[in-house]
Amino acid sequence: MPHRETVDVLVIGSGMGGATFAAGLAPSGAKILILERGERLSDSPSLRDARAIFQKGVYRPDETWIDGEGQAFNPGNYYYVGGNTKFYGAVLLRYRAEDFRPVEHRDGTTPGWPFAYDELEPWYGRAERLYRARGSVGGDRTEPPHSSPYPHSPVPDEPAIALVRERMVRAGLSPFSLPLGIDIEAWLARAPTGWDSFPDAGHGKMDAEAGGLAAALAHPNVSLRTGAFVERLLLAPDGRRIAGVEVVSAGERTSIGAGLVVIAAGAVNSAALLLRSGDTGLANGSGVVGRHFMNHNASAVLAIDPRTVNDSVYQKTLGINDFYLDDGQGGPALGNIQLLGRVTAPILKSSVRLAPEWVLHQMSRHAVDWYAMSEDLPNPDSRVTIDGARIRLDWKRSNWAAHLALVAALKERLHTAGYPIVLAKPFDRRTPSHQCGTIRMGADAATSALDPYCRAHDHPNLFVVDASFLPTSAAVNPSLTIAAQALRVADHVARSDLRVPSPSAGLRETL
Repeated sequence: MPHRETVDVLVIGSGMGGATFAAGLAPSGAKILILERGERLSDSPSLRDARAIFQKGVYRPDETWIDGEGQAFNPGNYYYVGGNTKFYGAVLLRYRAEDFRPVEHRDGTTPGWPFAYDELEPWYGRAERLYRARGSVGGDRTEPPHSSPYPHSPVPDEPAIALVRERMVRAGLSPFSLPLGIDIEAWLARAPTGWDSFPDAGHGKMDAEAGGLAAALAHPNVSLRTGAFVERLLLAPDGRRIAGVEVVSAGERTSIGAGLVVIAAGAVNSAALLLRSGDTGLANGSGVVGRHFMNHNASAVLAIDPRTVNDSVYQKTLGINDFYLDDGQGGPALGNIQLLGRVTAPILKSSVRLAPEWVLHQMSRHAVDWYAMSEDLPNPDSRVTIDGARIRLDWKRSNWAAHLALVAALKERLHTAGYPIVLAKPFDRRTPSHQCGTIRMGADAATSALDPYCRAHDHPNLFVVDASFLPTSAAVNPSLTIAAQALRVADHVARSDLRVPSPSAGLRETL
């Protein structure tokens, strides 16, 4: 199949990893083409319509995966320019310094990273500037060192949430201001809603489209092509280099040659792409591609006080890490707590279908909505595989006892803070939220697919810069860590001059 075109660098996916990598490499002058299977989200009333988003699922993908038992489900992945960040909560937390080292948990010990926090720290600062993070240094006792301040001050608590902060302090906790990628004035000018799970079309949320992609496309050597699904990678005749990709667009199948290929399609889809590209998958000499899938253990916790009214609009400004490094009594770590975006009656209705909205409104107006999140440990049997044309996601949940302990600790403190009713519900185990780990990086090619710069051990011109590379999930939102590593990798590529001409013919079939 002849190449339709050849570029220096081909980036597959426009989410946090792909967009940020492109932004980092763009000043090098390399001809960069970003392929995105979805389209741009256009502005419409549905973007801020909770019923459309949560009850009707107007933005959910028309796609079915199967779980480990062979049961079909509609995944929580989104295919738009900007990827899953279009719906993210814009929390830009750094991994803690301890997360880069082996951490002992109730269910086992994490493997640690192939480098320490200090190696990534400067790139965290660059990522915070690129995504215009709003935060403050010093409010969180687990916070790692910062060599630069946040570029903007924190998003302010609304009056109702300021009172929640005071109540949590009186309960013996240390709430801190979440670092957020949100221009709150611009966001609220569009409509008075929260941003967590609400997509944006240029009104204040610093998602991958507004941050990394916009910075990349400001350079004339970078272009974006939407509606382009990458079916597989194509090997060069030497069996080592990736010659290009096979792309399906508007029903037409073509190939694009590239000197360097960067995968950033998301931890599930990136692994699936490599597995589709060869009998045993590409970049899979170690056999780890698709394995070690991790997904945060997470629960929604509603604290209800009939004596008070929560009239907040966006709510999501507080985090709590009192149980992050230990359980509060010197035992193993439990995890992170943060506010959810405001859970209104239409949002509750999507989970409590039988209750009328007016009843749920009475519950919501007296409730404060929390998110409890615990680390999931890497397990080689927790994996992504290909079942015919479908993706199979067999998540083996781990460290669940620690998560239950985190929820119990939060409930106890909420009762102490004066909330007589506290309800908790775990998130669906099949929902790939904060998915990571399926193409892990490491120093040893026998136990990892990528080196510490996210370069495939088996293929010198292949990189993976999405959450797939994460060797551990930690217990905080991964977006900023993905962005920081993507910038680090882009700088490494630019300094190493890894771009080489792609062969124009002789692609070796890999199926």
